[in-house]
Amino acid sequence: MPRPSSGEPRQPRQPRTPGPSTPVYVISVAAELTGLHPQTLRQYDRAGLVSPGRTGGGGRRYSLNDIEMLRVVAELTAAGIGLEGVRRILDLENQVAALRARNAELAAQTRELRSALDAALSALAERRPNLPALRPRGTLHPFG
Repeated sequence: MPRPSSGEPRQPRQPRTPGPSTPVYVISVAAELTGLHPQTLRQYDRAGLVSPGRTGGGGRRYSLNDIEMLRVVAELTAAGIGLEGVRRILDLENQVAALRARNAELAAQTRELRSALDAALSALAERRPNLPALRPRGTLHPFG
């Protein structure tokens, strides 16, 4: 049974563009995109360096992020670094990224706390202008 028309033409459905972490590429396509042999991709998966998504049947599906990581691993191994060394480098890069993110969070919290402290000190200074602790440093003259 056809649906009643609202009088407006139907817009064609836009194809959804997969995001960079959406697993869409089968192993043969991922191998072609990276210039690596499919067996190398399987080896990197077994080593835990690049872990693609899986289909219900167990087939590997690589995302754009996975493709980029495969290229990084290939570049490092081509430079003579073993898989264990590559794993250590990737782990350290992840730690650095996490620490940078945490540092940014702490810097934002520090700015918020400093702003709140400045506001509280300003409010207190208005109520009690003669408190020595609220005067700028170097302006306290105890004997004169």
